[in-house]
Amino acid sequence: MTTIDLSADVGESFGSHQMGDDERLLGALSSANIACGFHSGDPLTMERTVRLCLEQDVAMGAHPGFRDLVGFGRRAIEMSRAEVRADVLYQLGALHAFVVAQGGRLAHVSPHGRLGNLTTTDEVYAAGVLDAVEAFDPSLVVVGQSGLIHDLADERGLRTGRLGFPDRAYQPDGALVSRREPHAVLHDIDVITERAVTMALKGVVLATDGVEIPVQCDSILLHGDNAASVDAALQVRQALEEAGLEIAARL
Repeated sequence: MTTIDLSADVGESFGSHQMGDDERLLGALSSANIACGFHSGDPLTMERTVRLCLEQDVAMGAHPGFRDLVGFGRRAIEMSRAEVRADVLYQLGALHAFVVAQGGRLAHVSPHGRLGNLTTTDEVYAAGVLDAVEAFDPSLVVVGQSGLIHDLADERGLRTGRLGFPDRAYQPDGALVSRREPHAVLHDIDVITERAVTMALKGVVLATDGVEIPVQCDSILLHGDNAASVDAALQVRQALEEAGLEIAARL
């Protein structure tokens, strides 16, 4: 049976600001990307999210981002490779402390937001993230949208995973439509579900010009900040299983 990972970004509440329904969302997932305190998340949220993942047997990954709480990590920050490495390493260590304290293990790293976007095309950011992974734990799977970071990771012998985003609009060149643009995020659950199944089975997605483009993915990612996240995740999981796919994390 063919397997596919079903994941989402979680742990993105901050203080009194609550985002998403992580407890319900995690029940549909096989793996989760946990915010590490830079773009969002705080120590109590990180600790609670790790506990929920362990209770629901969901594989845990770090979701490091730019130090940009106001912009939720979606604004580009000019950094050197050494700065990227240090910031990502710092975030890995922070989340790892909560994971180890509760008897768990980190399985992967998935850069967040604008940092993740830049790793697909810019060697400074891609190499900086990989430097941090190698320094921290080279057994971690490096997960993101297919791009430069995967090529560089392959050269270093690091394991990788490729994400498909059924709830995001794709440009004809394969890049995601900027969230500054209208309709960048999809909310129709039926549309999201259809796109997820097509990605998983055929490796393609419908771009904004109405033409199918190839999308390499072994993990379907739903955004936890999307109001439709929980219902979408439950429906997507059911549809993937009915299509004959096994939902499982990459271990």
